[in-house]
Amino acid sequence: MMESFVFPGLTTRVVFGRGTTARAGDEARRLGHSKVLVLSTPHQKADAERLAEGLGDLAAGIFAGAVMHTPVAVTEEAVAAFRASGATAVVSLGGGSTTGLGKAIAVRTGADQVVIPTTYAGSEMTDILGETADGEKTTRRSPDIRPETVIYDVDLTLSLPVKLTVTSAMNAIAHAMEAFYAPDRNPVIELMCRDATAAFHACIPTLIKDPMNAAARGRALYGAWCCSTALGYVQMALHHKLAHVFGGSFDTPHAETHAILLPYTTAFNEVAVPDLLAPIAEAFGGGSAGGGLWDFAQSVGSPLSLKEIGIAESDLDRAAAIAVKNAYANPRPIEATSIRELLQAAWEGRRPGA
Repeated sequence: MMESFVFPGLTTRVVFGRGTTARAGDEARRLGHSKVLVLSTPHQKADAERLAEGLGDLAAGIFAGAVMHTPVAVTEEAVAAFRASGATAVVSLGGGSTTGLGKAIAVRTGADQVVIPTTYAGSEMTDILGETADGEKTTRRSPDIRPETVIYDVDLTLSLPVKLTVTSAMNAIAHAMEAFYAPDRNPVIELMCRDATAAFHACIPTLIKDPMNAAARGRALYGAWCCSTALGYVQMALHHKLAHVFGGSFDTPHAETHAILLPYTTAFNEVAVPDLLAPIAEAFGGGSAGGGLWDFAQSVGSPLSLKEIGIAESDLDRAAAIAVKNAYANPRPIEATSIRELLQAAWEGRRPGA
């Protein structure tokens, strides 16, 4: 018998295809805006300048100061630039850092957002904002945070480096994994997550050999959209909590942190809900969801241990203490001892179940 569920509907407009960045101006005007501020990281400043040039009189300027984990100090600087520019909307070009900055501006000013993601990280379809201040990352959800339009342009991902392709894909898969056991899961999101995991499993090995393969890039970006939608429409749990602990308190790189933790957080909760995580085991093999993800990560060259990204073994006690400080929903109880054991395995890079 079908379980009861609530499907809230999807509110963000999506424009997907090749060359779709050219439609950014039309999308901003459709939302009623005549001036927009273009956002990017310092690394993507030249791309932001080209985008602003293409927007013509619509562009009120660029702010190329987005950084990982959305520090509040940077947001305050960006909000001042936004207000000074006379813009009423932002166009965010880049990965999760730029998307996060756009959201932070929007929730403080009421600005509309047109987001153009260039990785598979997946925060663009969500109503979630993670911000860092005083060494800790806090997360909040609000309808005011969710972007109005997301433009997916396959062409922008053709030059995505192989290493980032892999870690960004693993980051996306983490959204699907947690959506399978979310308390507010529903059949629509589950179907999208099944589609996404199959897409990534098939196309990432292809992209390692042929990074410019447009068909595989398109399939990966489609998978990213599915996973981002999952992240934005059902609750996340232990995996995302731990990723925020390391990102906010230890300043670890976002995608790599998700990629490393994924097999271990999956294995941790698989003990409690093996039936709900069966789609992951089916997609990746390995005899279990956690083991299958670890095998896949190893086969595509994804990082496998926390020590690879600068975490010392002596940091694990502090990380575990932060992780259990506040209660949150998770299929398996959150206890200091078991979380510490999970982190030890992730630090060593041991295959779950080995």
